Amino acid sequence: MPPCRRGASGFRGVRVRPSGRFTAEIRAGGFRLTLGTYNTPEEAARAYDAAAWRFRRPGHDMNFPDVESLEEAEFLAPPPCLVTDEDRRRHRQVQRRIAIAERDEQLMRQWRARSPDAFFANLRAQRRSNRRHRRAVAAFELENSNTTWTENDPRWDDLWTETTSDDE
Repeated sequence: MPPCRRGASGFRGVRVRPSGRFTAEIRAGGFRLTLGTYNTPEEAARAYDAAAWRFRRPGHDMNFPDVESLEEAEFLAPPPCLVTDEDRRRHRQVQRRIAIAERDEQLMRQWRARSPDAFFANLRAQRRSNRRHRRAVAAFELENSNTTWTENDPRWDDLWTETTSDDE
């Protein structure tokens, strides 16, 4: 009798799917029965063993020879990963969001390429606005003398720069 063939997974009746998951299959009566898809090859091999027990296969056809009964094999076999309508809906939703984000990035690249001055002007305006806000907070805390800043805080430099440039 030729030696049993074990695939890339290392277990009898287990194949690796292109997605990286594992499918358990068993042949019976000239048909190939798919037992389900699993995350690890060990889970798929346990499912194969449970089916082999149900078909009353000999012990040397098992992946785990230490299992001694059909009940034990069924207890150790995990349920297959089911793909439900909810999973499909969630996958489509994620794919749509990714497509929208990619399209937004593409349009932003095109816009920046056509009008780089507007992009950088907007960026400068945002930075100026942030700087003005920090200066207003510093001035408020300085007037109310309840500041939480230390003497070496760089926000004092922003305030000092503003007051000296206003004097000129």
